[in-house]
Amino acid sequence: MAGIQANGIGSGLDINSLVSQLVSAEGAPLQQRISRHEVAVTTKVSALGALKGALAAFKSALEPLKSVEAFQSRKATSADTKIFTVTADTDAVTGSYDVEVVQLAKAHQLASEPFVGGSSANVGYGSLTISVGAKTFTVNIDQNAATLDDVRNAINSAADNTGVQATLLNTAGGSRLVLTSNATGASNVVKVVASGGDGGLNKLSYDPLAPPVPPAPGLQELVPAQSAKIRVSTFDIESDTNVFENAIDGVTITAVAESEGEAIALDVAFDKSGVQARIQKFVTEYNSMQAQLAKLGSYNAETKAAGPLLGDSLLRAIEAETRRAISNPVSGATGPYTTLASLGITTSATGALQLDAAKLTKALDTDSQGVAELFGAEGGVAARLFDQLEDRLATDGDVEVRNTGLKSELKDIERDKEAFNLRMAQVEARLRKQFTALDSLLSQMQSTSSYLTQQLASLPKIGS
Repeated sequence: MAGIQANGIGSGLDINSLVSQLVSAEGAPLQQRISRHEVAVTTKVSALGALKGALAAFKSALEPLKSVEAFQSRKATSADTKIFTVTADTDAVTGSYDVEVVQLAKAHQLASEPFVGGSSANVGYGSLTISVGAKTFTVNIDQNAATLDDVRNAINSAADNTGVQATLLNTAGGSRLVLTSNATGASNVVKVVASGGDGGLNKLSYDPLAPPVPPAPGLQELVPAQSAKIRVSTFDIESDTNVFENAIDGVTITAVAESEGEAIALDVAFDKSGVQARIQKFVTEYNSMQAQLAKLGSYNAETKAAGPLLGDSLLRAIEAETRRAISNPVSGATGPYTTLASLGITTSATGALQLDAAKLTKALDTDSQGVAELFGAEGGVAARLFDQLEDRLATDGDVEVRNTGLKSELKDIERDKEAFNLRMAQVEARLRKQFTALDSLLSQMQSTSSYLTQQLASLPKIGS
């Protein structure tokens, strides 16, 4: 009688392989369902992210078109930007002006007489009260820290330093202390008053009303405090800095260099090219958005491949809403420009927008206000599209609500996976217990079989 054969411990039964195969077979259907569900939800989360990105990009293109005021932009130009540069806001009135840069703003600068001992030369102790315009601070110079280097450091490190920089200028005759105002303009004159101590700090004093005359002690003026001055249409205008805000209403002029008596032309005009660029961006971003929406809701009949949001109600609603906003006339608009098509913006067979630049230019030249109202008036194309997208993208909007729901679904899937793993662990434990018992039984049967075989072999042969 042949014994039971197996290749393992005890009976030789391969328990690990059997249990693994049975657990896998029992859990496969549920695991596949969970995996398919997880892939589907994850794909939709990714698709919603792409949808949100496309809507946000189009919304940003609508921002500079959603109000009539946005179309009142002005472009200011300088005939010579090496002399002055210029910018204009919507308050600027179109026109031309002659601008002469008479002088540039300068910062007040003072210097001491040379100290032969250099930066380590002893200056003296006491206090220095330094004023820059109407602001004042005081520096105390200790008797044990009274070198030129100490004075410089004390000025620069003063917590209430109101705007003066101290440096050392090392010349052939010795080191000089140089004080420079951080602010330009005639109103930012530097004044230094020395007091107390041994009187040595008097060499660093300066009174703008009575500056010292060499060889009298005190700081000498290197660069006088000077305001910038420009002449606009023969009228003089001054500024502490080289920037002139509202010298002309809504216009900012920045002086770069003196024009040496020459008047430079400044022109303020309607910024037509800027408006055209913003409208072109509107067309481009709309087409990008539509392409993304089409991809998300696509279906390829040949490959049977479907977009992740095919048939999705939210996607269909957004597509329909944007098409209506693009194609419908603006309610209340009058004149020749009441639709995008009247401006030269038409829809192709594929749903993409096409821009006729020449027709748009003509519209802006003919009736720029009408174009502005078509886009930015209440109920205008850009205004209503912006409001629609803002509602969709709000924290309580459709896109975010859907996204929150999907993320909650992913959490449920994680819980299902945990429950599945726990169940499979229990199944594995049960099967292993059963097969271990079977293994033990088979081992006993195999031992019994071997014993019987030996006993039978020892019996006398019949007929012997």
